[in-house]
Amino acid sequence: MPPTLIDLTHPVTTGMPVYPGDPAVSLRPALTTATDGVNVLSLHLGSQSGTHVDAPYHVDVTWPTLDGLPLGLFTGRAVLADLRDLAPRTGVTAGQLAPALATVTPGAVLLLVTGWHRYWATDHYYAHPWLTPGAAEAIVAAGVRSVGVDALSIDPTPDPGPADPAVAALLADLTDEHDPAPDAPTLAAHRTLLGSPDGAVLCENLADLTPLLDASAAGLAVTVSFFPLRLTAADGAPVRAVARLG
Repeated sequence: MPPTLIDLTHPVTTGMPVYPGDPAVSLRPALTTATDGVNVLSLHLGSQSGTHVDAPYHVDVTWPTLDGLPLGLFTGRAVLADLRDLAPRTGVTAGQLAPALATVTPGAVLLLVTGWHRYWATDHYYAHPWLTPGAAEAIVAAGVRSVGVDALSIDPTPDPGPADPAVAALLADLTDEHDPAPDAPTLAAHRTLLGSPDGAVLCENLADLTPLLDASAAGLAVTVSFFPLRLTAADGAPVRAVARLG
C-alpha cells in the first residue's frame, strides 16, 4: 500500500489570520478568461502569511536568510510532543518536552502539537501556548534544528485588539498619554532556536497534527516536509506543509 500523504497547510484566503501588524492577505483576479483569455490571481501577502517558515534572518539581520539555508532543514522524520492539555497562554517547559526530545535523532523535525489549529480564524487563536526559555534551550541542546507548531507562534502573541475599526479607534482616543506602553514582543524562543550555531528553521501555523500523533502511536513512520517559496534574501516564506505516513 502506498504511503498516506496529509496536507498540514491552512488555505491562503483573503482576510486570513496574520500576526498582529503583518500585511493583510488579499487575493483578487488580475486576469480573467472572460476578458483576457486566462485566469491569473493577484496576491498581496507577507512573508509570514499562513503556514510558513522562519529563517534566522527573521529576528537578526546578521543571521542567514532563507535562500542561504540547506534544503535538508525543511524535511525530516517527525518527533511529536503532545501538548494538547495546556491552557491558553501557557508556557511550555523543558520537562514537558523531555519525552519527545529523548527520541530525537539527527535530522529530526520536532512538532509541537498544541491543538490550537482548532481556533484558526477566531480571536482565541492568538492565546496559544508558547515555549519558555528553558524549553527553547532544551530543544537546541537536543540537537534539533527544525521545529513546527500548529499555532501562530512559538512565542507569546500580543492581543491584536478589537477587530472592529470603530471600536479600536474609540479605545485609542480614550488612551491617556501617561498610560504605560504595551511591552514589545521579545521573541525569546525565536532567538534561541534560530540563533543555533548550525542554523535552524521554524514552521508556524501548521494545520491539524492529530493524525500524525495517531500514526506515530500505531508504529508508523512519520516524515514531514515544509519547503518554502524560493524568495531571495528573505526572512521566511509561505510553504506547502505535508506529512508522509508509513
